[in-house]
Formats: sequence, structure tokens, C-alpha cells
Amino acid sequence: MNQILEKKIYDISVELGTESIDYPGDTPYSRNLIMNAGDSFCNLSRLEMSCHSGTHLDVPYHFYSEGKKLDEFAVTDFIKRVQVIEVTNPIEVSETDVDWSKIRQGEGVLFKTRNSTEGLVNSGEFVADFVYLSPGAAKRVNECGASLVGIDYISIEKYGVEHFHSHLEVLGKDVIVLEAVNLSKVPEGYYTLMCLPLKLNGADASPVRAILIAD
Repeated sequence: MNQILEKKIYDISVELGTESIDYPGDTPYSRNLIMNAGDSFCNLSRLEMSCHSGTHLDVPYHFYSEGKKLDEFAVTDFIKRVQVIEVTNPIEVSETDVDWSKIRQGEGVLFKTRNSTEGLVNSGEFVADFVYLSPGAAKRVNECGASLVGIDYISIEKYGVEHFHSHLEVLGKDVIVLEAVNLSKVPEGYYTLMCLPLKLNGADASPVRAILIAD
């Protein structure tokens, strides 16, 4: 344990309610105090939110009716070695923006973009022109054998598209999708990622507390 705590640890989660972004049409996050210690014996809150609120992960069931559900993954699937890659393309992560040979089979990849460097991911307000993962890049994620792909906004998909090709591509290969990670303070390199979801039965997604532990 001391060996872990002595290393640099980055909290890459956004704070729900202050920094988090609600995807248009999704259930917005709210926390309401239903008991008050001043009037009663304790403070007690009620949460209302989507499984896709804040920093969260998607599993195949999100887009595939017969896809793997959250409880069908082992808890160790959410602890893995990942590479953080910074992409300067202001529009999308395209297949030509990345040296795919550096991504190792079975590991994860997190894309750091202007969504982090410009503070979009933790602004608390949705913007439509965020940097997304192109379908071509999603295909390359599969081809290099990555087991997880993440991006620094609420969705890997371009906003407003009719068909969700990027999600369908990676989730169709049982790749875990991690969304809304704040990589603003994280340098490029290799890390151990921990992004443990809630233990939800039959779910398509879950909020996570995601951290990166430097090598």
C-alpha cells in the first residue's frame, strides 16, 4: 500500500453537481437534502441521476441488446495499464492523429484533447463542439487490441450524429468506454488506471471514481 501511496496519483474524475456535464436529453444530476440535522437527527440526501452522469463508463449493453452488461465484467477489468496520449487536433481524434503501434494489446488508451486543456470537461455546461473519437479512430482502437478507450468529455461520439458509429465499433468488441475524464493535469505516458463502477445489476453504464497512478 505504501508503495502505491508514494507514487503520483491523479484524480481524473469530475465533481458531480459542480463540474459535471449533463448530456442533452439525459437525466440531470441532482442531490436533494430530505432530512436536516438541524431539524432532525441527521442529514440525509437523495440522488437523482443517469448511469451516464459525470465521469462514467459504458459497457456493450449500452448499444447492444445482447451485449455484456456491467455485472458480467470482472472487477479487475476496471483496473488496468493505460496510456495517456495527447491529441492536438481541435475537432476530433482521427486515425491519423495517433501512432497506433504504441498501444499495446489488452491495455487501455485515454485521449487528452482541448476538452481538458480548455476546461470544457469540468465546466458544468454542455458544449456541442467538443473533440470526439472519429469512427476511423474507433476502428483502429479495435485493431490494436485495446481493452478500454477513454476521452475527456461526456461522450466519445460527435454530437448530433444520426448513427453512433464510434460507440458501436468499440462496444461491439467488448471494449470498455470511459467518458468525462479530466486529463488537464496529466502528462502523456503510462499509468495504472482504476475506474471502479457501482455494483449495478444489468446496467449499461455506471458513474466511477477514476484515478491514474503514475509508473
